[in-house]
Amino acid sequence: MRVGVAVTEDVNVGAGQADDGAVGMARLCFELGVLSRVARAGWWHAGIKIPESVAEHSLRVSQIAGMIAIAEGGNPERATILGAWHDVTETRIGDIPHSALPYLKKPDNRVIINDQVSGLPVVVADFVRGVVDEFESQDTLESHCARDADKLDCLFKALEYRDAGNNRVQGWIDSSTAKLTAQTAKEMAEAALNMSPLAWRDR
Repeated sequence: MRVGVAVTEDVNVGAGQADDGAVGMARLCFELGVLSRVARAGWWHAGIKIPESVAEHSLRVSQIAGMIAIAEGGNPERATILGAWHDVTETRIGDIPHSALPYLKKPDNRVIINDQVSGLPVVVADFVRGVVDEFESQDTLESHCARDADKLDCLFKALEYRDAGNNRVQGWIDSSTAKLTAQTAKEMAEAALNMSPLAWRDR
């Protein structure tokens, strides 16, 4: 395999056979597909029967994170990657609503990701572990941007649900807004609160 060092040291790859590193990456790709089938469970409490998936959430988080980072003087590519991977461990544990956390020991995403990247080439595994660790540690500007993007996407989704007729989402609006840290994120939230989700059609 051309990418990094394969997990197994002496792999004999015959015609039509993938090496162990490629097998590991393909396996993870199938696992990542689970995110498109994992619902954002907290919305069920608000009466949303078919909420968006974790994969749908992660896409907009990654896009928002890049925008916040460039506006705040950070690295938009890094923030985008952090946003894209921030919920990857939910393939294993699902989306746990905040109401469940008092009754559960909070899963350690660093432990989960170690299992998820087992079998990947070393450089690929190190990259994925590093992304998850950076997001969890919250010690870089880009990780703060990605965390703000996570909260902003929840705010935008709550506003979209409210605009569509669901009046039970005020708690999500209030909590998401309160947790923002970057000035850009706070200004985006204020703007969102004062416009229609369809304002983009009016330009």
